[in-house]
Amino acid sequence: MTTQCRYCPLRRRDAFLPMSKEEVSFMEKFKSGELTVEPGTPILMEGSNSPQLYTALTGMGIRDKTLENGSRQVISFVFPGDFIGLQAGIMGEMGHSVEARTHMRLCVFNRSEFWNFFKSHPERAFDITWLAAIEEHFMGEVLATIGQRSAMQAIAWAMVKIFERGQSLGMVTHNQMLLPYSQRDLADALGLSVVHTNKTLGALKERQLLSWSDRVLQINNLAALAKEGMTDPESRQKRPLL
Repeated sequence: MTTQCRYCPLRRRDAFLPMSKEEVSFMEKFKSGELTVEPGTPILMEGSNSPQLYTALTGMGIRDKTLENGSRQVISFVFPGDFIGLQAGIMGEMGHSVEARTHMRLCVFNRSEFWNFFKSHPERAFDITWLAAIEEHFMGEVLATIGQRSAMQAIAWAMVKIFERGQSLGMVTHNQMLLPYSQRDLADALGLSVVHTNKTLGALKERQLLSWSDRVLQINNLAALAKEGMTDPESRQKRPLL
């Protein structure tokens, strides 16, 4: 059965800003249904002009871009609550692909209704602008990481950011969280080789800072790992939920 916005389980998570009754009512009108996808299913394809936009209700995915020579750049990882397809909504087509990495449930919105945000609900339109700004800010962090952090620092930084996101979504139990990605995914996100990534993860494990095996990430000392990654553990700023 379709989850009504007023009963959305994500609204109870620390990651998201509270919504007024008017905002919830508007989103219920905007939402056209739900879609369930299996691991490995493409949700949006690079260059596509999908008539639908999505919010990840449950499950995790990946955003990536493929070059003409077949090499791949992972842009980011998709978590519950992420809005998917903003590029298509604004620019008409996707500049990257989105794929499910676990069983996912997606809230579906018709792109044809997208401009109603701006015409009839400016507060929600501002939320979309805020999300776009946050994505730009994060891409700046990623670029600085690829260009200026060592492999050890880059992987430590990435794991801290992933773990903090998991904490805000209630995905962490006893310092462990599900991480359904591969070492190649992490390597492709940070501009590293798989061999270098594997060795670096092994070194971090030897130092008892983290372990990542069988799709489970365990952080033993978040503060020390953050120091290694040249970042600070932080309480993440609450995000709008669409």
